[in-house]
Amino acid sequence: MQEDLLSGSPFDFGGAGPATGPDAVLAGLDPEQRAVATALQGPVCVLAGAGTGKTRAITHRIAYGVRSGVYQPAQVLAVTFTARAAGEMRGRLRQLGAEGVQARTFHAAALRQLQYFWPRAVGGPVPQLLERKVQLVAEAAARCGLRVQRTELRDLTAEVEWAKVTQIGPDDYPTAVQKSGREAPRDPAETAQVYRVYEETKTRRGVIDFEDVLLLTAAILEDRPDIADQVRAQYRHFTVDEYQDVSPLQQRLLDQWTGPGGGASLCVVGDASQTIYSFTGATPDYLLNFRTRHPEATVVKLVRDYRSTPQVVHLANGLLAQARGQAARHRLELVSQREAGPEPVYTEYEDEPTEAETTGRRIQELLAAGVRASEVAVLFRTNGQSEVYEQALSDLGVPYQLKGAERFFERPEVRDAGVLLRGAARAGSDPLTDGAPGLAAQVRAVLATRGFTAEPPAGSGAVRERWESLAALVRLAEEFERAQAAAGGPADLAAYVAELDARAAAQHAPAVEGVTLASLHAAKGLEWDAVFLVGLTEGTLPIIYAKTDEQVEEERRLLYVGVTRARKHLSLSWALSRSPGGRASRKPTRFLDGLRPGSGAPGARSGSRGGRGGVEPGERQAGRRVRGPVTCRVCERVLTEAVERKLRRCESCPSTMDEALYERLREWRAGQARKQGAPAYVVFTDATLMAIAEDVPASRQELAVISGVGAMKLDKYGAAVLSLCAGEEPEEDPVDVVDGDPGEPA
Repeated sequence: MQEDLLSGSPFDFGGAGPATGPDAVLAGLDPEQRAVATALQGPVCVLAGAGTGKTRAITHRIAYGVRSGVYQPAQVLAVTFTARAAGEMRGRLRQLGAEGVQARTFHAAALRQLQYFWPRAVGGPVPQLLERKVQLVAEAAARCGLRVQRTELRDLTAEVEWAKVTQIGPDDYPTAVQKSGREAPRDPAETAQVYRVYEETKTRRGVIDFEDVLLLTAAILEDRPDIADQVRAQYRHFTVDEYQDVSPLQQRLLDQWTGPGGGASLCVVGDASQTIYSFTGATPDYLLNFRTRHPEATVVKLVRDYRSTPQVVHLANGLLAQARGQAARHRLELVSQREAGPEPVYTEYEDEPTEAETTGRRIQELLAAGVRASEVAVLFRTNGQSEVYEQALSDLGVPYQLKGAERFFERPEVRDAGVLLRGAARAGSDPLTDGAPGLAAQVRAVLATRGFTAEPPAGSGAVRERWESLAALVRLAEEFERAQAAAGGPADLAAYVAELDARAAAQHAPAVEGVTLASLHAAKGLEWDAVFLVGLTEGTLPIIYAKTDEQVEEERRLLYVGVTRARKHLSLSWALSRSPGGRASRKPTRFLDGLRPGSGAPGARSGSRGGRGGVEPGERQAGRRVRGPVTCRVCERVLTEAVERKLRRCESCPSTMDEALYERLREWRAGQARKQGAPAYVVFTDATLMAIAEDVPASRQELAVISGVGAMKLDKYGAAVLSLCAGEEPEEDPVDVVDGDPGEPA
């Protein structure tokens, strides 16, 4: 074999798997997937909708080619966009007898080639790779005389990355920003200056970044035909997954890999309706124009959705039916292959805490019905929305994990703000807060020293996320101030800091398998049995800084991605105001117009398949039942904390709890938990037991209205609880644990 197959080369992958029985690979594929698997000669374009088995189709195509002898494993290169996806692809290929095929990310494949060919093409050692470019961007900004905060550095770095993957140099950056309608986080001229100094500093120090890996590899292949011929002689067959996310720089490298007329060896897979990363330079244009570039291409559409029920698919189709633009014209109308399931549930709430708390209760009901916590997700548009759901699930004893972001109270800006607020509270009379009327104004004054302003910054990115976190602290101060005023308690900085500490402590639970909290971007590529899409209001989705038609359509696609993450249960909700008692000025997202009940003419065009997409009456009533303020039974103050709302009194107000009953309930709960082999809170939380011991219900009807006692728990534990409330011993009956379901966390 050639030099490139010597030990240590980027092409040395070991032997192939079994080469017999190729038709066995095709077993179990549907007609369209089989068409993909048997189209061994390119160019091939696979348009694959969400949940249609695209990874299955392309891995079976590669395996079929290997086992039929058409492909040599070492001559196949499959590229995707995340290490997780590449690892999954390698695992599937091994199982299919196609071991030896290289499946890597663009960057990983390019880096191996760059390291191998650099000594021959350039000479000397390969430049050191920058793992993180933020520090060098900070240095470049300082050299330009710019004062840049830590979070602004992340946005500056993102702008440099966007410019490089779209092949825009520093001099052309300001014009490119204006032409693209991109909302730059800083003055484009300043960013261009930082970009220029950053590149100069890299060159002077002999280091490269991840974008340079692609640039330099493509440049070597362009400048050295002998090296390009060697690569093309090695790799005869290319597969590119998630092709809608390819950037101009990645496409440039791919063109060099395949060579002139290289479409004959190329298979691309993607879905323009799932393009949600255009802010990073991704573009669906290469996917949508593939047939134009390769008129002879075989095009296969995968539309059989094996993930979601007809009801979920119907809503997904309806969302895209209203879309506009080039991607919308190429939309795929999915056809569910699953049995019918529940209709999507649309719920409108008075305020965000009610939305979060009721979402938590509905999750409890799913857990009690046997759905695993790891199969439930709460998805939101921005990371700043997570705090109220972290709080609600913590209060309800529901374990959760936050994906793609730090927990709210662990975010650097929140921790820094806490340090400042504690210092101001200890100082008592602080020059920063002197003259500020009230707690919320004092908190704003303290946070202003870290750049907080009344109006949000322009654009998206880290600066906006930081502002959202600080704004959440201000809103908490406003709510705390109102609550303390109604209760006659202290509303100073010291009391507020104590409240923050208590909230943080309640959310620092051990990492366990739990409900996933994630942004819609972080949810891409994942799926769950039950998905709760929350905070679906104008200004949040579409986000307020989505100004152009293209930006708004990307926000629609983001909601489409969220909808198609659900296998069976799908809930969509929004709140009319931010906090209890606030002005109900919000409107549900325009993307649900015509799709949710009462929103006008249906938006889905004829031909959409699946359920009708409506509101289950029981769920709708449940959502409406919790609307309006909950007041303390003692002092009649409006309650905002989840535990207080459960007890229907302020924690500081005198309790009427029957403490003897409370202890009997705790002892009974411990016995139930032991029988089930589950934590005690799975039966009832302490807050629910306290509420029972205060109300002492005498009937099923009275027990049913207590927060945390759902219908399933009423059936399972109602008789025993009522016996305890009556001073009697409950009858001993076996605990029914079905399919490992330990009951409903309350």
